[in-house]
Amino acid sequence: MYAIIETGGQQFKVREGDEVIVEKLPFEEGEEVTFDRVLALVGDEAKFGTPLVEGAKVKATVVEQGRHDKVIIFKYHAKKDFRKKKGHRQPYTLVKIDAIEA
Repeated sequence: MYAIIETGGQQFKVREGDEVIVEKLPFEEGEEVTFDRVLALVGDEAKFGTPLVEGAKVKATVVEQGRHDKVIIFKYHAKKDFRKKKGHRQPYTLVKIDAIEA
């Protein structure tokens, strides 16, 4: 059985036991998180929400809070002596899916 959940403006296909990197959530490591925006459940039979499946929840545990590798943004204008260099590290939350409740 798997579910399609929405969090942080993105959709994820998850199964029990999966570890998923999602946008940063305001929880500490070891805390339990419940995703109630379930778009679809697929098992013996498929249930698709319009837009959400009624009463469906996905429970997960926060494994890690971290930041992705640095992305370099470099801008320049040719022949104008203009150079600008910036870096960005996007924060993320690693969660482990514990249970899918229909």
